Amino acid sequence: MPKRHVFPQFVEFALVGCIAAVGHYGVLILLSEQVGVSPVPASGAGFTVGAAISYLLNYQFVFRSDKDHTPTVAKFLTVALLGLVLNSVIMALLTEGADIHYLPAQITATILVMAWSYLGNRGWTFATDKPRG
Repeated sequence: MPKRHVFPQFVEFALVGCIAAVGHYGVLILLSEQVGVSPVPASGAGFTVGAAISYLLNYQFVFRSDKDHTPTVAKFLTVALLGLVLNSVIMALLTEGADIHYLPAQITATILVMAWSYLGNRGWTFATDKPRG
């Protein structure tokens, strides 16, 4: 399967990210506003929901992968785990360090983690084999 051009693929990745963000932000807001969980762990729980949605849609539609799920999920989870750490650090710095409301902080974290996730998933998780020549 040939590599697709970066820009159209990134647009698809961003659209999938918007769908995953509905799950992420829904859990974040529910836990923060209704349950009283502090923003950093609430964001982590939401991130997990968003990652599950993201994997399924990216595998099928964005990267159109035909790879076995077991090694692909392992790679995806590695990229996602690093993204979760990055997300949590950004959330802690902005909400606890800079006293910014959790929603603008999460939007900032989402943008930065999205860039990391796209590069990690395109370059490693769903990378196509290079033709031998």
